[in-house]
Order: sequence, then C-alpha cells, then structure tokens
Amino acid sequence: MKELEDRVAMISGASKGLGAALARRFAREGAAVSLCARGGDDLRRIEAEVRELGAGCVAVETDVTDRAGVERWVAATLEGLGRVDVLVNNASILGQRVTIEAFDDDVWRRTIEVNLTGPFLCIRAALPALRGSRGSIVNISSGVGDHGRPRWGAYCVSKNGLEALTEILAGELDGSGVRVNTVDPGAMRTEMRAAAYPEEDPGTVATPDEVTDVFVYLASERSRDVNGERFRAQEFEVARR
Repeated sequence: MKELEDRVAMISGASKGLGAALARRFAREGAAVSLCARGGDDLRRIEAEVRELGAGCVAVETDVTDRAGVERWVAATLEGLGRVDVLVNNASILGQRVTIEAFDDDVWRRTIEVNLTGPFLCIRAALPALRGSRGSIVNISSGVGDHGRPRWGAYCVSKNGLEALTEILAGELDGSGVRVNTVDPGAMRTEMRAAAYPEEDPGTVATPDEVTDVFVYLASERSRDVNGERFRAQEFEVARR
C-alpha cells in the first residue's frame, strides 16, 4: 500500500517549483491530486505528468485571490475526485526586495493578496470537505516567515501572517479532526529563489523534489495527531535518513 493511497490532495501554485514537485510525489504515493495555478500551459504539462504516473487529476486555471475561482476549484475537485483530504497552500509571489519606504503600493497589495488572502480563501472554501474527511491543511511559509527581516517587505509580512493564521486555525479546529501545520521548505532551486538571490549558485541548494518527505508525512495518517506545528522540511529529511 502506498502511503497516500485513496487520498485526494489539493495543491495551489502547482504549475512549477515546489507545487509541481508535490503533485508528482503525491501521485507516486497513490494520491489523486487537484491542481490550480494561473499559468495554463505549465499547469497542463504537470497535469499530463501526473496522469502518466497513473494518478487521478483535476487541474483548474485560476488565481487564488479570486474567491469565485477558488470556489470553482473546490467544486471541480469534489465533482471529479469525490473528496478532499489534504490542502497545500503553496501559491506565492516574492514582491520586491526593497525597503518599506521604497515599496510600491500595488506590489504590496498584490503580494499580501496572493500569499495571505489566497490561503484564507482556499481554506475557507475547502474546510467543509476537510471536516468530512478529517483532513490536513499545510501552509507553506519561509525562512523569513517567523520573524521580520530588512528588505523582505510584503513577502515577509505575508508569511508571518500565514504562520499566525496557522496557529489561529489550529486552535479553532482543535477537536474537529482537521489539523493545520506550517512548513518552511528552506532554500530551493526555484525561480523565486533565483529572483531573491540572483548571485547564488543554484547548484548549491536543494531541488524541490528533494524536500517533499515532510509533506507526505503531513498528508498521511502518521501525522493524525499533529496540529499547530512548524516544520523545517530539510531538517525533517535529515532526521529521517
């Protein structure tokens, strides 16, 4: 039996990077996956990869800041796959690496909308189904998600807010069977990382496929009683070797 056999996982921002890696890993572990992203061509490519792995798949092109689009994604998941066991809030943008004084108003708003309001909308829309399955919510944070760091602006604020949202929900949902946890994936070889650290050699950091173990754990029955915790993905993997 594969570890996620018969489970259905929703993953936002699934067209590339960590979201795409999770779609492939969950599929290999036996889960059906429901994917959303703004990029249609990349999303369809990941959908095809998942289907080639033999997994059921729903893919919806939408923006997580669009309430109607998020609700349509949840409805398509239930119609196509029958249930929701896991929600991974992965969709995220970097914004600007400048001082607060220099931060553009529109970029600030958009970054907060995608990184914080998006997970809120996804959680609220999926929560009735997750209650039914006694499911798992995984919010993806960052190395700057538990403190403030100069020149990280709205991204840092949004990830700190997402960790607070995790803690609030963990308390509110305690006893419901739904668990909510946060993962800091650490430095990864992604487009966002390259934009944040343009001088860094990408070969010195992990690929997204190398940091997925903790997500399988949080999606599985092994984490049934784990709620309101913060995990560092790469430390989790080191501990499991």
